[in-house]
Amino acid sequence: MQQGSASEPAIAIRDLVKEYAAQGNAPAKLALKGINLEVPEGGVFGLLGPNGAGKSTLINIMAGLVMKTGGTIRIWGHDIDRDHRNAKLSIGIVPQEIVFDPFFTPFEVLENQAGMYGVTKVLRRSEELLRAVHLADKRDAYARSLSGGMKRRLLIAKAMVHSPPVLVLDEPTAGVDVELRRQLWELVMELNREGVTVVLTTHYLEEAEQLCDRIAIINHGEVIANKTTRELVGMAREKIVRLTVEREITAPLPDDPAYCKAVALDPRTLEITYDRDKASAGQVLAAIQRQGHVIEDVTTREPDLEDVFVQLTTQAEGAQVASEGP
Repeated sequence: MQQGSASEPAIAIRDLVKEYAAQGNAPAKLALKGINLEVPEGGVFGLLGPNGAGKSTLINIMAGLVMKTGGTIRIWGHDIDRDHRNAKLSIGIVPQEIVFDPFFTPFEVLENQAGMYGVTKVLRRSEELLRAVHLADKRDAYARSLSGGMKRRLLIAKAMVHSPPVLVLDEPTAGVDVELRRQLWELVMELNREGVTVVLTTHYLEEAEQLCDRIAIINHGEVIANKTTRELVGMAREKIVRLTVEREITAPLPDDPAYCKAVALDPRTLEITYDRDKASAGQVLAAIQRQGHVIEDVTTREPDLEDVFVQLTTQAEGAQVASEGP
């Protein structure tokens, strides 16, 4: 695997713009609005955002499938315009869609892909990669006969035939079961331990929180957050306390300026979301007791990545509406 430059991140994106021209009755669309982003070398970087935020457009530009309108992208120090060949050799893309000829065997799929990248026969790693993704016993089976999970693993092997230092996974676990997700992430983390820089998009925010060192959130073609995972989760201001009281709640639900939301989950169970900058769990419980309730059980939940994601994207939606005007 080639070494990156000490002075450059694995991926450096500057002022990236993508505008789709108007077609028929559809107006022109600005999909990426001057994206600036750096992916540090050697880590696991999460690229999150709602559907239509611009993630796939960004990945497709890096893959050479979509032409950018403006800006620059450098992959492992290579500009995708001026040094297209080396930039392409530096990145492997695992797409959402399962794309390979169903009449080829897994071995043939990898051999053909290696040939497309100009990897000489003596340097090809097809057998090694099949073992790495636990498909050695399916070496000569038709790809169409593989299970969904096997096909996902084969896509990862296909993306690694040219030993790229950067691996991009676009929703690799979409629609797969929990056990398969676990197997896929074990494989990806093993590649990361071997030095591969991993970029992933996923709608499973709990996965992103567990796996990623750093996360960027994109919405409406703009980066609205880019922090370490710990810093990002720390941005959440809301906390939830759930409590069970002795008797059914007949009076109006508790109200306080520090509360963001108070809901009755059942006649004796309350869930209160409060701003932790304005109150503590103890103050919330004291307020409930002042209303005459006897508390039997209490649980609290710390904010997580999903809370922050919802908070930031909701704010971005509001800003978008305000900028568009009436």
